[in-house]
Amino acid sequence: MAILKLYGYTKASCTRRVATVLHELKIPFELVHVDVMSGEHKTLAFLEKQPFGQIPYIDDDGFILYESRAICRYLAAKYPGSGLVPSDVKAAALFEQAASVELSNFDPSASKAGLELLKRDMAWEYDQAVIDVSLEILDKKLEGYEAILAKQRYVAGETFTLADLFHLPYAVLANAGEGNDVMTRKPNVARWYKELLARPSWLAYEGEEAVRTTTSY
Repeated sequence: MAILKLYGYTKASCTRRVATVLHELKIPFELVHVDVMSGEHKTLAFLEKQPFGQIPYIDDDGFILYESRAICRYLAAKYPGSGLVPSDVKAAALFEQAASVELSNFDPSASKAGLELLKRDMAWEYDQAVIDVSLEILDKKLEGYEAILAKQRYVAGETFTLADLFHLPYAVLANAGEGNDVMTRKPNVARWYKELLARPSWLAYEGEEAVRTTTSY
Protein backbone atom coordinates (compact mmCIF):
# COMPACT_ATOMS: atom_id res chain seq x y z
CA MET A 1 0.00 0.00 0.00
CA ALA A 2 1.29 3.45 -0.90
CA ILE A 3 2.25 5.80 1.91
CA LEU A 4 -0.27 8.54 2.60
CA LYS A 5 0.75 11.91 1.17
CA LEU A 6 -0.17 15.21 2.78
CA TYR A 7 0.06 18.13 0.36
CA GLY A 8 0.45 21.43 2.15
CA TYR A 9 2.59 24.35 3.17
CA THR A 10 4.71 23.39 6.14
CA LYS A 11 4.04 26.60 8.09
CA ALA A 12 0.29 26.60 7.45
CA SER A 13 -2.05 25.98 10.37
CA CYS A 14 -4.43 23.63 8.57
CA THR A 15 -1.53 21.55 7.29
CA ARG A 16 -0.26 21.24 10.83
CA ARG A 17 -3.74 20.28 12.07
CA VAL A 18 -3.76 17.26 9.77
CA ALA A 19 -0.12 16.37 10.44
CA THR A 20 -0.76 16.43 14.19
CA VAL A 21 -3.63 13.97 13.82
CA LEU A 22 -1.46 11.74 11.63
CA HIS A 23 1.18 11.75 14.36
CA GLU A 24 -1.49 11.15 17.00
CA LEU A 25 -2.64 8.07 15.10
CA LYS A 26 0.93 7.02 14.27
CA ILE A 27 0.15 6.87 10.55
CA PRO A 28 3.25 6.99 8.32
CA PHE A 29 2.98 9.83 5.84
CA GLU A 30 4.91 12.01 3.45
CA LEU A 31 4.54 15.75 3.76
CA VAL A 32 4.69 17.14 0.23
CA HIS A 33 5.58 20.82 0.30
CA VAL A 34 3.31 23.06 -1.78
CA ASP A 35 5.00 26.35 -2.63
CA VAL A 36 2.12 28.71 -1.89
CA MET A 37 4.45 31.72 -2.05
CA SER A 38 4.89 31.11 -5.77
CA GLY A 39 1.22 30.23 -6.31
CA GLU A 40 1.65 26.49 -6.78
CA HIS A 41 -1.73 25.93 -5.09
CA LYS A 42 -3.42 27.88 -7.89
CA THR A 43 -1.96 25.89 -10.78
CA LEU A 44 -4.17 23.70 -12.97
CA ALA A 45 -2.45 20.56 -11.69
CA PHE A 46 -3.24 21.49 -8.09
CA LEU A 47 -6.79 22.61 -8.87
CA GLU A 48 -7.53 19.19 -10.32
CA LYS A 49 -7.09 17.82 -6.80
CA GLN A 50 -8.37 20.79 -4.78
CA PRO A 51 -10.80 22.90 -6.85
CA PHE A 52 -10.65 25.86 -4.44
CA GLY A 53 -6.88 26.15 -4.63
CA GLN A 54 -6.42 25.75 -0.88
CA ILE A 55 -4.20 23.60 1.31
CA PRO A 56 -3.99 20.91 2.48
CA TYR A 57 -5.28 17.82 0.77
CA ILE A 58 -4.33 14.17 1.16
CA ASP A 59 -3.75 11.35 -1.27
CA ASP A 60 -4.40 8.11 0.57
CA ASP A 61 -3.49 5.45 -1.97
CA GLY A 62 -5.43 7.30 -4.67
CA PHE A 63 -8.23 8.61 -2.45
CA ILE A 64 -8.14 12.42 -2.57
CA LEU A 65 -9.66 14.43 0.27
CA TYR A 66 -9.45 18.11 1.22
CA GLU A 67 -10.63 20.37 4.08
CA SER A 68 -8.50 19.78 7.17
CA ARG A 69 -11.28 18.87 9.60
CA ALA A 70 -12.84 16.47 7.09
CA ILE A 71 -9.44 14.85 6.61
CA CYS A 72 -8.99 14.47 10.36
CA ARG A 73 -12.43 12.90 10.74
CA TYR A 74 -11.67 10.49 7.92
CA LEU A 75 -8.41 9.43 9.54
CA ALA A 76 -10.08 8.94 12.92
CA ALA A 77 -12.85 6.88 11.28
CA LYS A 78 -10.28 4.76 9.48
CA TYR A 79 -8.57 4.05 12.80
CA PRO A 80 -11.54 3.92 15.21
CA GLY A 81 -9.52 2.29 17.98
CA SER A 82 -7.96 5.66 18.72
CA GLY A 83 -11.18 6.95 20.26
CA LEU A 84 -10.58 10.39 18.75
CA VAL A 85 -14.22 10.32 17.66
CA PRO A 86 -16.37 8.54 20.27
CA SER A 87 -18.60 5.65 19.24
CA ASP A 88 -21.12 5.93 22.09
CA VAL A 89 -24.09 7.93 20.82
CA LYS A 90 -24.15 10.47 23.67
CA ALA A 91 -20.38 10.87 23.74
CA ALA A 92 -20.46 11.31 19.95
CA ALA A 93 -23.10 14.02 20.30
CA LEU A 94 -20.96 15.85 22.85
CA PHE A 95 -18.01 15.55 20.49
CA GLU A 96 -20.05 17.05 17.64
CA GLN A 97 -21.13 19.86 19.97
CA ALA A 98 -17.51 20.61 20.89
CA ALA A 99 -16.39 20.44 17.26
CA SER A 100 -19.16 22.86 16.29
CA VAL A 101 -18.13 25.23 19.09
CA GLU A 102 -14.56 25.22 17.79
CA LEU A 103 -15.66 26.05 14.25
CA SER A 104 -18.25 28.72 15.11
CA ASN A 105 -17.05 30.25 18.38
CA PHE A 106 -13.26 29.81 18.41
CA ASP A 107 -11.94 29.71 14.86
CA PRO A 108 -13.33 33.00 13.47
CA SER A 109 -11.55 35.29 15.92
CA ALA A 110 -8.56 33.03 16.64
CA SER A 111 -7.76 32.64 12.96
CA LYS A 112 -8.08 36.36 12.22
CA ALA A 113 -5.87 37.33 15.13
CA GLY A 114 -3.44 34.50 14.49
CA LEU A 115 -2.93 35.28 10.82
CA GLU A 116 -2.27 38.97 11.49
CA LEU A 117 0.11 38.09 14.33
CA LEU A 118 1.94 35.72 11.99
CA LYS A 119 2.26 38.52 9.43
CA ARG A 120 3.67 40.77 12.15
CA ASP A 121 6.15 38.11 13.18
CA MET A 122 7.23 37.68 9.55
CA ALA A 123 7.71 41.47 9.21
CA TRP A 124 4.94 41.62 6.60
CA GLU A 125 2.24 44.26 6.39
CA TYR A 126 -0.40 43.55 9.04
CA ASP A 127 -3.46 45.17 10.58
CA GLN A 128 -3.10 45.88 14.31
CA ALA A 129 -6.77 46.84 14.56
CA VAL A 130 -7.79 43.36 13.39
CA ILE A 131 -5.49 41.84 16.01
CA ASP A 132 -6.92 43.99 18.80
CA VAL A 133 -10.57 43.43 17.91
CA SER A 134 -10.14 39.70 17.24
CA LEU A 135 -8.27 39.07 20.50
CA GLU A 136 -10.97 40.92 22.40
CA ILE A 137 -13.66 38.74 20.80
CA LEU A 138 -11.62 35.59 21.41
CA ASP A 139 -11.10 36.48 25.07
CA LYS A 140 -14.85 36.85 25.48
CA LYS A 141 -15.47 33.50 23.75
CA LEU A 142 -12.95 31.86 26.04
CA GLU A 143 -15.15 32.74 29.01
CA GLY A 144 -17.45 30.00 27.73
CA TYR A 145 -14.51 27.65 27.44
CA GLU A 146 -13.49 28.48 30.98
CA ALA A 147 -16.94 27.51 32.22
CA ILE A 148 -16.86 24.24 30.26
CA LEU A 149 -13.32 23.32 31.29
CA ALA A 150 -14.03 24.07 34.94
CA LYS A 151 -16.33 21.04 34.88
CA GLN A 152 -14.40 18.62 32.66
CA ARG A 153 -10.89 17.91 31.42
CA TYR A 154 -11.49 18.34 27.69
CA VAL A 155 -13.92 20.24 25.51
CA ALA A 156 -16.11 17.18 24.80
CA GLY A 157 -15.91 15.62 28.26
CA GLU A 158 -13.32 13.68 30.22
CA THR A 159 -11.87 12.05 27.11
CA PHE A 160 -9.45 13.63 24.63
CA THR A 161 -10.93 13.90 21.12
CA LEU A 162 -10.37 15.46 17.73
CA ALA A 163 -12.30 18.49 18.96
CA ASP A 164 -9.39 19.37 21.24
CA LEU A 165 -6.82 18.96 18.47
CA PHE A 166 -8.87 21.09 16.09
CA HIS A 167 -8.10 24.14 18.27
CA LEU A 168 -4.35 23.88 18.51
CA PRO A 169 -2.93 25.51 15.34
CA TYR A 170 -4.81 28.79 15.63
CA ALA A 171 -4.67 28.80 19.42
CA VAL A 172 -0.87 28.88 19.20
CA LEU A 173 -0.88 31.64 16.58
CA ALA A 174 -3.45 33.71 18.48
CA ASN A 175 -1.38 33.46 21.66
CA ALA A 176 1.83 34.63 19.97
CA GLY A 177 3.61 37.88 20.69
CA GLU A 178 5.08 39.56 23.74
CA GLY A 179 2.50 40.25 26.42
CA ASN A 180 -0.21 38.23 24.68
CA ASP A 181 -1.69 35.74 27.14
CA VAL A 182 -5.16 35.22 25.68
CA MET A 183 -4.86 31.42 25.94
CA THR A 184 -3.33 31.38 29.42
CA ARG A 185 -5.01 34.11 31.46
CA LYS A 186 -7.96 31.89 32.43
CA PRO A 187 -6.86 29.02 34.69
CA ASN A 188 -8.88 26.15 33.22
CA VAL A 189 -8.30 27.24 29.63
CA ALA A 190 -4.58 27.54 30.44
CA ARG A 191 -4.47 24.06 31.97
CA TRP A 192 -6.17 22.56 28.91
CA TYR A 193 -4.09 24.55 26.43
CA LYS A 194 -0.77 23.66 28.06
CA GLU A 195 -1.70 19.98 28.18
CA LEU A 196 -2.45 20.00 24.44
CA LEU A 197 0.84 21.77 23.68
CA ALA A 198 2.71 19.00 25.49
CA ARG A 199 1.24 16.17 23.43
CA PRO A 200 3.90 14.24 21.47
CA SER A 201 1.78 14.49 18.32
CA TRP A 202 1.96 18.29 18.42
CA LEU A 203 5.65 18.39 19.28
CA ALA A 204 6.50 15.86 16.54
CA TYR A 205 5.79 18.44 13.85
CA GLU A 206 8.56 20.79 14.95
CA GLY A 207 11.11 19.09 12.71
CA GLU A 208 8.70 18.25 9.93
CA GLU A 209 9.68 21.08 7.64
CA ALA A 210 13.20 19.74 7.43
CA VAL A 211 12.32 16.06 7.38
CA ARG A 212 9.20 16.13 5.20
CA THR A 213 8.78 12.35 5.50
CA THR A 214 7.64 10.50 8.59
CA THR A 215 7.81 6.72 8.26
CA SER A 216 9.24 5.53 11.55
CA TYR A 217 6.07 4.25 13.20
